[in-house]
Amino acid sequence: MVEIAVMGYGVVGSGVVEVLTNHTESIAKRAKEEIRIKYILDLKDFPGSPFADRFTKSFDTILQDPDVKIVVEVMGGLNPSFDYVKRCLESGKSVVTSNKELVAAKGAELLKIAQKNNLNFLFEASVGGGIPIIRPISQCLAANDVIEIAGILNGTTNFILTKMIRDKMDFADALALAQKLGYAERNPAADVEGYDACRKICILASLAYGRHVYPEQVHTEGITDITLADVEYASAWGGVVKLIGQVKMMESGRLQMVVCPMFLSRESQLATVDDVFNGIMVRGDSTGDVVFYGKGAGKLPTASAVVADVIDCVKHFKARKYLYWDDGAPDYVEDYRLDTMAMFVRAKAAQEEEGYKTARKIFGEITRLNRKNPEQGEFAFVTGSMKGQELEEKLARLEAEGVTIGNAIRIGDL
Repeated sequence: MVEIAVMGYGVVGSGVVEVLTNHTESIAKRAKEEIRIKYILDLKDFPGSPFADRFTKSFDTILQDPDVKIVVEVMGGLNPSFDYVKRCLESGKSVVTSNKELVAAKGAELLKIAQKNNLNFLFEASVGGGIPIIRPISQCLAANDVIEIAGILNGTTNFILTKMIRDKMDFADALALAQKLGYAERNPAADVEGYDACRKICILASLAYGRHVYPEQVHTEGITDITLADVEYASAWGGVVKLIGQVKMMESGRLQMVVCPMFLSRESQLATVDDVFNGIMVRGDSTGDVVFYGKGAGKLPTASAVVADVIDCVKHFKARKYLYWDDGAPDYVEDYRLDTMAMFVRAKAAQEEEGYKTARKIFGEITRLNRKNPEQGEFAFVTGSMKGQELEEKLARLEAEGVTIGNAIRIGDL
């Protein structure tokens, strides 16, 4: 029998306990050992719970029990999660987590401690919830050089954009619906500002390329400035708007990374990923494009991935799984403005045609887009491909000519 502790009894933590309890026999067959939950750490009281006798408010109780071989961390955040996980690894306990913020900020340090102590630090659920992605990249695609990873990594923002596209809801109404349905938090900043997607693409980049990428190194934009006008222009262009996290390895050995809204052609495999679903495309030199699709969050999908990691830990007590990346560097991610891209621009001028002529003069060959019932003086276009810094300079020149920029959205080549 292997005894474990679960730290945190929120949505995911209660799901982990539920999965382990409801599938005890089948999990034991797969793990070749019975897995028993000895402790559940939470500051709240759960007097009516069938697991009431297993709850503790003392982390030290878990840390000092030599019979606890695996600790599941599903509390979220960095404090006290980082301290607790670090101390567990230092005391000889393997750790499984779904905490994307923890892995994105402290993954290299915690993996180093795990390696030093011949333990496992596993985090399959930190990126895609129930979508398998960590194992496929580290094992199934190990023979490939990963050229690029790009994906819809946040279900909340994808739901909001889907409602804007399908039901013509504006951003505020779509967000309110997402909150009502439980897809968005009361404070939705981590989702709608792109921070959640940023943490996930950082984990995938660290894993694929072997060096830690920190969220603060990645240019990150959310979807709060996306309007129904942008959605309509995307449709006229032949695509949809999606929030994309993307990383590419450059010839210089540095990474080009961004999290931002993009126009995607309807022919893209990611364009049809809708509602709360996630889609992650991994481009390998041998496999070509491989896409992973499913619900990226939720109680039981995420809990399923956590429990799979627990089973893996049990199987590898004496043969540590190789999951590791080195420390990062300040210059490892290059300036996003050095990337070459085309851009959609929505603008407004006192005289619409004069504004468009000015845009043509500044940008050269551009493609004009139209929508029904545009605002007075509004016009929109797609530029040719050029470096991001050149695009920024030309947009600044356009504004200096009296044209107001409503929005500028990258064209994704995915």
